[in-house]
Amino acid sequence: MTLQQLRYADAVASYGSVSEAARRIFVTQPTMTEAIHALEEELRVAIFTRSSRGIAVTREGEEFLASARQILDDMSRISEKYTGAAVRRPQFAVSCQHYAFAVEAFMDVVKANGADGYDFTLRETTTSEIIDDVARHRSEIGVIYLSLRNERAISKILRKEELVFEELYRAKPHVFMGSRHPLARRKGPISPEQLDAYPYLTYEQGVENALYFAEEVMPAIDRRKNIRVRDRATMTKLMLGLDGYTVSSGANSKMYSSTIVARPLALKDEIRVGIIRRAGPQLSREGTAFVEAIRAKARPAS
Repeated sequence: MTLQQLRYADAVASYGSVSEAARRIFVTQPTMTEAIHALEEELRVAIFTRSSRGIAVTREGEEFLASARQILDDMSRISEKYTGAAVRRPQFAVSCQHYAFAVEAFMDVVKANGADGYDFTLRETTTSEIIDDVARHRSEIGVIYLSLRNERAISKILRKEELVFEELYRAKPHVFMGSRHPLARRKGPISPEQLDAYPYLTYEQGVENALYFAEEVMPAIDRRKNIRVRDRATMTKLMLGLDGYTVSSGANSKMYSSTIVARPLALKDEIRVGIIRRAGPQLSREGTAFVEAIRAKARPAS
């Protein structure tokens, strides 16, 4: 096994085809094909599957590439330190539920990165896709929450996928609404009954609509008026335009608009926000920095 073979495999996975990878890194296609075949024979593992529809990474290939990319990142940092020339752009990906503090932590990682170039990805997506992204090595870290309602089911899925949950903080549920909402200035916790007259905004979970995949701890099935959205910007507009509301942890964040407020919800539950990661492998430098940043920023509202 050579570093060149690792670079070839990484390139094919990144560009989706041998021909495009060969073109991008200036080698002939037969050279790259032969090198990858030799690598697969040495490892006795099929890194890629090949069909008339193209090339795809296998489950074993995803695991191999996660380790290979860590080696390539380490080699790039060594090269940059001692020769001043990085040989590979740092790569990092995180998938998360719609938490503003996770976006802030991601921005901190980007700002602190000293490389001339990088290839980073932030996915705000559904709960099932977050778990799948981390399990399939598309993302190094996921950000989700556990509660009394979903912990048993989610924990079972995490164990099956050999993922671990690391808690960041615990918080009581809060109602997010516009600052001009009729209940925004109400003293004390707001009860679910007091919210009945207003639209409940939740994030769509795609085909996986099981209750334990919901991002909100209060089930939409209990509400009379429900609107599902895909992104935070749309949710904010509907909060302000329709006196809508959503339920979240209430974590403090500089990204929250001054027109949005968080009020305690009278609900007997607790939200455990945390990260999920693969069991075993150490986090990359960027992954470690993200966890440190998110631990510093993830604070429940007072």
